[in-house]
Amino acid sequence: MIFTCNLPESWLNCIKIVQMIIKSLHIKHNILLAPMAGITDLACRLLMRPYGIGLAFTEMISANGLVLGGDATRDLLASTPSDRPLGIQLFGENPKYLSQACKQVESHGDLIDLNIGCPVKKVVRSGAGSALMQTPARVAQIIAAMRRATHLPLTVKIRAGWDASHINFLEIAHIAEQEGVDAITLHPRTRSQGFSGSANWDLIAELKRRSTIPVIGSGDIFEAQYAQRMLQQTGCDAVMIGRGCYGNPWLARDILAMRQGQTPAPVTPEERCDVALRHMELFLRFNDERKAVFDLRKHLCWYAKGLPGAAQFRSSINRAMSIEEMRTLVMHFFEHAAHTTD
Repeated sequence: MIFTCNLPESWLNCIKIVQMIIKSLHIKHNILLAPMAGITDLACRLLMRPYGIGLAFTEMISANGLVLGGDATRDLLASTPSDRPLGIQLFGENPKYLSQACKQVESHGDLIDLNIGCPVKKVVRSGAGSALMQTPARVAQIIAAMRRATHLPLTVKIRAGWDASHINFLEIAHIAEQEGVDAITLHPRTRSQGFSGSANWDLIAELKRRSTIPVIGSGDIFEAQYAQRMLQQTGCDAVMIGRGCYGNPWLARDILAMRQGQTPAPVTPEERCDVALRHMELFLRFNDERKAVFDLRKHLCWYAKGLPGAAQFRSSINRAMSIEEMRTLVMHFFEHAAHTTD
């Protein structure tokens, strides 16, 4: 445990933080940003990092798409020097393609992660994602091939199992560890649960007791106190935040504040407005306006969540057809919200 002041300038106090090491990779904060398709693009990662994210991941990237050639797939590797350390998450079912993909992405990041947890039907039908929870032998082949292909730290993200009758995360985790992975992330829901119900953190604690490599806990961290509770209850080495950061990049900051014994400060409408506008600017730096108009809608709606008039704002944003129109709607909405909540 160390002390540092290398955080956003608005923070007046030093924050007690916990470092993490995955093989040769030193991570400043043990707060990780999950790989989320359609969410954790470059702009999102750059926006989130200053608040205390120790390691961020790309959106999941198809190994088949990389190897067989596809500009859209390669575009997901876009990064900048300030977007580090960066984990690159791959998914697929073919050991040969995943091995080749490892070699292709090595120079783009600091760590490679294998997705064995995605519950999306399209991914599962291809035999990838959480479908691999049903084929332990294939998992061993894939990880062995990836381990031979890269010198970077190699991790896996898994689920509890396929369904309630097939809870086999310990078997898959043991195979992964035997084949040379350097850390394991567990989202303790089954594939059949998707994101319904509650994440069973007891499974994270069980995995931590059985593992000799770092264990990262994932699932249901929607508020700062949940992260603290997960660390205390499970003994995991790090927490991975996902849906909890939708419209809430302050989540990591609040987790760090709680470690200092501070009560996280409420986020004002002015702060939400500033971050929403900054998110728009970052996205436009790397994408054209047409893509920005459609991709930013969900983020802007999340920033407005819980404020008076949010439903009407969502309706207006989802009809907007230009960035200038969206920018005007954002400024007017949050200015009104600031006056309403005073």
